[in-house]
Amino acid sequence: MELRHLRYFVAVADAASFTAAARGLNISQPPLSQQIRDLEAEVGTRLFERSSRNVELTEAGANFLEHARMILGQVEHAVQQARAIGSGQVGTLNIATTGSVLLGPLSNLIARFRGAWPGVFVRIHEMDPEAQEAALLSHRTDLSFVRRPRNNPDLVAHVAWHEKVGVALPEHHRMAGSETIELGDLRKENFVFLRLADSRFARYLHDCCVAAGFVPDITNEVVESYSLTSLVAAGLGVALVPECISTLSRPGVVYRPLAEPAPEADVYVISRPNPGPVIAAFLEAAQGSPDNGIDAEVG
Repeated sequence: MELRHLRYFVAVADAASFTAAARGLNISQPPLSQQIRDLEAEVGTRLFERSSRNVELTEAGANFLEHARMILGQVEHAVQQARAIGSGQVGTLNIATTGSVLLGPLSNLIARFRGAWPGVFVRIHEMDPEAQEAALLSHRTDLSFVRRPRNNPDLVAHVAWHEKVGVALPEHHRMAGSETIELGDLRKENFVFLRLADSRFARYLHDCCVAAGFVPDITNEVVESYSLTSLVAAGLGVALVPECISTLSRPGVVYRPLAEPAPEADVYVISRPNPGPVIAAFLEAAQGSPDNGIDAEVG
C-alpha cells in the first residue's frame, strides 16, 4: 500500500464519483479504478459500493476513510515540519556560555532572534569554557560564546562583539575618583581574580599585568567575573573585569576604565564548520545586530 492509494481513495470518497475524482486528480478514470481495486484487494474487503449512478462508502470504507485522512494529515505535517527545520524556521538551538557573557549583548540578541524565529527554542547552558568546547565537539551544544577561545582546527570562531577590560575598586579606594587608571598603577594592590587554572581569560589578564611590569598579588580566585564584585565590596582587593560587569549595581564598588591600550575582553562565538540552517540563521541574525560586530573568521 502506498500513499497514492490513500490519496486516490479519499478523492473518490469526497467526490462520490470515480469520474469527478479522476478529473480532480488529473488522471484518467480506468487507472484510478484499478488503483482502488488494488487497494481493496490489499485491505481484503470492499470499500465502495458501486452502481451506475453513484459511489457510496461501505461501513468498512467509512471507517477506513477516517484513518486515511489521519495518515495523510500526519504525512503532510511531517513534510511541513521537515521543510521548516530545513529552512531554519523551527528547531532547537543550544547555546553554551558563562554567566558574565550573558550580561553583555547576548541576551538581547537571543530575544531578537526569538522574535524573528518564534519556532526555534533557544536553550542556554552555563558552563566553563573548556566544558563548552567539549559540548560543542560532541554535538551537545550548537554555539559557544567565550572570551579568549583556544585554537581548535575542528571549530570556527568569530568575534561576536568587542569589550575592554576595566577595574572594579572599593568605593573608598584612593583611585576611585580617577577617570581612567593605568594598569601599571595597580602593581601594589591586592587582587581578586578569575581562577587561573580554569580560565584562559584569567591567564591572559595575568600576562597583561606582567607586561605592565608586575605580577598581581592574588588573594582570592573565583569562577565567574560577577562574583569578583562581592570580594571587591568586602575590601579584599581590586579586580580586572570585562566592561559589561560595570552594568551591575553593587553597593561599595566603583568601576573605572583602564587607560589605553587596555586589555581586551572580546567575546567570540564558536561553532562547528558547515552549521545547519537553525545555527546559520542565528549567526546571520547576529551579524545584522546593531550592538555587536561579528567579524571575520579567527580560528
